[in-house]
Amino acid sequence: MDRTLARSDSAATGGKDIDTASAEADREGHILIYTHDAPDAHNLEAVLDLFGFCPKKTFDLDQFKQELEDGSYLTVVITGNPSPSDQEKLAQIVQGSTSHILPIVLYDLPDKETDKLILAYPSHWITMSLPLVSSEFSDALERVKAYINDEPKSQASKRPSHLFRSLTGRSRAIQKIRHDIEMVGPTDATVLILGDSGTGKEVVARNIHYYSKRRGKAFVPVNCGAIPRDLLESELFGHKKGAFTGALTTRDGRFALAEGGTLFLDEIGEMPMDMQVKLLRVLEERTFEPVGDSRQVKADVRIIAATNCNLEHMVKEGEFREDLFFRLEVFPINLPALRERIEDLPLLIGQLNERLEYEKNCSVDFSVDALKALSEYSWPGNVRELANLIERMAIQYPNSQVQEYDLPPKYRGRNAAEDDDGLQLEFFAVSRMPDAQQQSESVTSIPRIPSQGLDLKSYISEIEIKLICQALEDTNGVIAHAAKLLGLRRTTLTEKMRKYGISRPKLG
Repeated sequence: MDRTLARSDSAATGGKDIDTASAEADREGHILIYTHDAPDAHNLEAVLDLFGFCPKKTFDLDQFKQELEDGSYLTVVITGNPSPSDQEKLAQIVQGSTSHILPIVLYDLPDKETDKLILAYPSHWITMSLPLVSSEFSDALERVKAYINDEPKSQASKRPSHLFRSLTGRSRAIQKIRHDIEMVGPTDATVLILGDSGTGKEVVARNIHYYSKRRGKAFVPVNCGAIPRDLLESELFGHKKGAFTGALTTRDGRFALAEGGTLFLDEIGEMPMDMQVKLLRVLEERTFEPVGDSRQVKADVRIIAATNCNLEHMVKEGEFREDLFFRLEVFPINLPALRERIEDLPLLIGQLNERLEYEKNCSVDFSVDALKALSEYSWPGNVRELANLIERMAIQYPNSQVQEYDLPPKYRGRNAAEDDDGLQLEFFAVSRMPDAQQQSESVTSIPRIPSQGLDLKSYISEIEIKLICQALEDTNGVIAHAAKLLGLRRTTLTEKMRKYGISRPKLG
């Protein structure tokens, strides 16, 4: 069963704010598949899973009924062309259940049998022929979610819909982060957030503040690594007029600005040792001294610290105070790298797209191949790198669908990267020649480098163009056949044709 689902944003989020989707995760991503055809079910399950849904398949009517009664599903997808009697039973089961859902029926039947199938189900159900078209399937999911939104909202979840803004995903790792925030938020405990650069440490800190009793007061972030060493004390604690050269006025520090609220100390691992001593004193005594002032100022501030450093290793190396480390590590939260929760990728792309649509009135879709390639990438820059890529693609291909070959080379799948590099030098490889005579002819056919030199890149491009045009002519413009002749993937050849402005030859 051929499917080309490509709407990572709409399919994954249904046009909702992503934090609302997180709040309704018990239902939002779960889809029940009913079919008699195991391969069909497997293919559909794989595609839905790729886009962040949690599909579950069943091949038995009784099991289908039980699942619908016990589970909480966004919708059910019926495929595999059930028999007329099963169609009637399926309709009865869905209509008799307490679930408020709008089913999707996929069929692959001759035209004369299509009308019978459509009439077998309630008129408001969604029926779609195979193979699927991505835009049509996206629209179907939008209708499903709109249908659900007409239902009175469940009172089961009292969580604020904007609590977990940008903490997008349904992986176990991200669910644990949300749980940790719920647990520690209402307390005044000091929190230490650990994670690689770009994983969203400040996002977590802001959510902890929002969920706390201090949410009505200020959230004040400080990047300890971005402030010069000799200014950090004044920046944190403030200073009195005349305390040092340039102190022309008395100035409050970040602790004073965060009074009653939360102070977020980012990159705490970059804090100098002498400042670590002073911070430790504030944590122990809840007072501080502005620079040039002998008075003690009370600090009613909650501390949240974050770092991408290994503080335990720094303690062993004498680069970070052990007593301060234990003061900060009251409640540690470890943020996973994006590569460790890659199943959240489609939802993250959807959320980032929504932000782009809101801020810049543009967005971008990704094909299944492109999403697969992105899911195989290691993401050293984590969510920040993903956000940059989405914005870049939206600029280059506004409101369009990005194919794998549209991605920057490092984001493409391994096979695509190999193909991209392969053609440029393939024709020089003597190992591809069938015999020694042809090898000799191939080598001697390459002209000598002119005395004035040459532009190798342009020269190779010219040869590429000639070979591609020749392959297209020899295969009557059939790109798939031409790609095979050149030892390339079809998508790579299409990209090169677009790069060089090559069109298919017109047939007589």
